[in-house]
Amino acid sequence: MYKIVTKKSLNPTVTLMEIDAPLVARKAEPGQFIIFRATEDGERVPLTIAGYDREKGTVTIIFQIVGGATQVLNSFEEGDYIHDFVGPLGRATETEGLKKVAVVGGGVGCAIAYPVAKKLHDIGCEVTTIVGFRNKDLIILEDEFKAASSNYILMTDDGSAGEKGVVTAPLEKLIQDGEEFDEVIAIGPLIMMKFVVLTTKKYNVKTVVSMNPIMVDGTGMCGCCRLTVGGETKFACVDGPDFDGFLVDFDEAMARGGIYKEFEKKAREETCNLLNKEVQ
Repeated sequence: MYKIVTKKSLNPTVTLMEIDAPLVARKAEPGQFIIFRATEDGERVPLTIAGYDREKGTVTIIFQIVGGATQVLNSFEEGDYIHDFVGPLGRATETEGLKKVAVVGGGVGCAIAYPVAKKLHDIGCEVTTIVGFRNKDLIILEDEFKAASSNYILMTDDGSAGEKGVVTAPLEKLIQDGEEFDEVIAIGPLIMMKFVVLTTKKYNVKTVVSMNPIMVDGTGMCGCCRLTVGGETKFACVDGPDFDGFLVDFDEAMARGGIYKEFEKKAREETCNLLNKEVQ
């Protein structure tokens, strides 16, 4: 059992939790993930590690309330316990030798992008951060990104904060203006990462993407998280989650990601009704 030390709402649909998990905190690195089960009979859900404190023995997770499992988790409060919290899993983001990097985050994917940007900043890398949200009400971790960035660019779809437009617009302008990035790291919705790759590929700028498909066991045994990368089958849980963006088959990944949407919708509605009954 893992105690919830801190719970904080970042926006109406995104929650931050700090979990007491000293063994996970001891080994965690940016880019890795955990798998939690809120209750003994709950669903196994992967979440990328958003932060860690080795001295306190805590791990930070940030999640969007989209399905039944995350609704249950969000119903917990500080002092409550999560049944399972397994990790760190996956391979850490490779940062060695990087001197100048653009980190591009979209929506709740910014929770994954932030620890990567912070790690790069801490090792002396010049970090340009470009983050995108639908509107100002959904912005998360703005102060944290600014502290970890040499150049912070905020984009919103409706122009309610920062600049109006998509993240690829300032990225392409920077490249056209002569910025020479060692690497671009893109983390967010599949469609966003696909278009980041289409942009950087024109200029042959190495691009790493973080893939977060459906997972079950997190050890490469179930095969649910398989992807096609460079014409080969890879498993996000053990081979990733980071991959060379130029080699990822995004169209296949998006098609697979949509298979369970109706099931997720039903599970969300059933969980919502159950939680409402418990409150009453």
